[in-house]
Amino acid sequence: MKIALLVLLGLLLGALGGAALGVGAGLAWVEIFKTSNFEGYSGMLVFFTFMPLGAVLGGLAGAVAFGVLAWRDAQIALERPPKPPRKRGHP
Repeated sequence: MKIALLVLLGLLLGALGGAALGVGAGLAWVEIFKTSNFEGYSGMLVFFTFMPLGAVLGGLAGAVAFGVLAWRDAQIALERPPKPPRKRGHP
């Protein structure tokens, strides 16, 4: 259950971060390639192409990353086995 909740959290956070990065990449694209702003074309390009692509890719990356971290945490033992007692007189 913990793994599934962390995957959903990663999906949500990754989608938000990916959408923000997608908007940034879209704005950079518009500036670098001098996309026409006729009737708001550049804004539609950014918000209907780059933002959804960034959100999808970020959501998938976040879900996988959080899932892998949660899976590894579930496999790690919480307590280490006790060490055998050391013999006195030997370093």
